[in-house]
Amino acid sequence: MSQLSPDPVVALTPDPLTPDRDVTHQHFQAGDTVVVLKGVAGGELWGDAMRVVAPSWHLPTDEDGWRLRDATGGQQSYITAHPRYLVHLSRRCPDCLIHLRAVEDALLPKYPGDDALIDCGWYTTTAVGQLVHVADVRAGR
Repeated sequence: MSQLSPDPVVALTPDPLTPDRDVTHQHFQAGDTVVVLKGVAGGELWGDAMRVVAPSWHLPTDEDGWRLRDATGGQQSYITAHPRYLVHLSRRCPDCLIHLRAVEDALLPKYPGDDALIDCGWYTTTAVGQLVHVADVRAGR
């Protein structure tokens, strides 16, 4: 799994798995290293690796979320995200591995052997620093 920073090619691709993923807030703990899967690069999934910092309310979903820190900085070092957007990197948990494999099975065949950095367009960041999946975007927000 790659974390890449070059400008990706945005290829809007439906995400059939993340919106229905049933993972609780307690699944992650402060200090965990996670990835937010965003697309494909060189035949592998890629995304933004972050560290879970603290519990936080996720306004776009009105549910418990997590405050995340991107150690590499960028335009925004901290964001808030819903737990279903996250996959463990710091440990091999069965739920995250199952989700990771399902995303690979759904996404990798669509971009076989493509060396471009493909952003599937699943996420946006709100003005208040909340990471929102396109399936969770509400009218007026």
